[in-house]
Amino acid sequence: MSIIVIDLILESGIYFGKPRGFGTNEKGEDIGFNTEVYSTHEIDRIARVAFEIARKRRGQLCSVDKANVLEASMLWRKRVTAIASEYPDVELSHMYVDNAAMQLVRYPKQFDTIVTNNIFGDILSDEASMITGSIGMLPSASLGESGPGLFEPIHGSAPDIAGQDKANPLATILSAAMLLKYGLGEANAANRIENAVLDTLNRGFRTGDIYSTGN
Repeated sequence: MSIIVIDLILESGIYFGKPRGFGTNEKGEDIGFNTEVYSTHEIDRIARVAFEIARKRRGQLCSVDKANVLEASMLWRKRVTAIASEYPDVELSHMYVDNAAMQLVRYPKQFDTIVTNNIFGDILSDEASMITGSIGMLPSASLGESGPGLFEPIHGSAPDIAGQDKANPLATILSAAMLLKYGLGEANAANRIENAVLDTLNRGFRTGDIYSTGN
């Protein structure tokens, strides 16, 4: 079972929206503020990327938002629903982010491909990584409109275990598989790598971060 979380982490949304900054309110108190902004073009673009990826997988796409209270999410849901008409072979569902966070823990197998905004995706992708037992298991991809993209593990460089020969290499290996599948169109080669990882785990090999008694 694998889940792909797709988000606009590299542009737009609350991480890049303006105005943002610090100020003072009418009571003289310090305040901090950010702005979440998405355009139709930005939502449509990421939605099409998500539908294309879902089409290559199980044909299921879940769009995660907070459309019950946020105007940006209301536009998000409207545009993702509109783009769905271009992909009749993909089953689209919508879920509020708080429910999605719960459902990822409760029953992760119901998900295949998730598309969401950057702040929700930032949180859900780390949560999804722990379903596997460690953030050291999760690959990631930064995709543009042209070119193969940038593929890398979602985790950092782990300087605390540098030189100890115990880092989990699977996120790096699976990032290479994602490069083959989604960047270079080499699905067969990617599947061979993914199957080799599964075979290794099924044979009981573990690194310290995913080891438990009996494994």
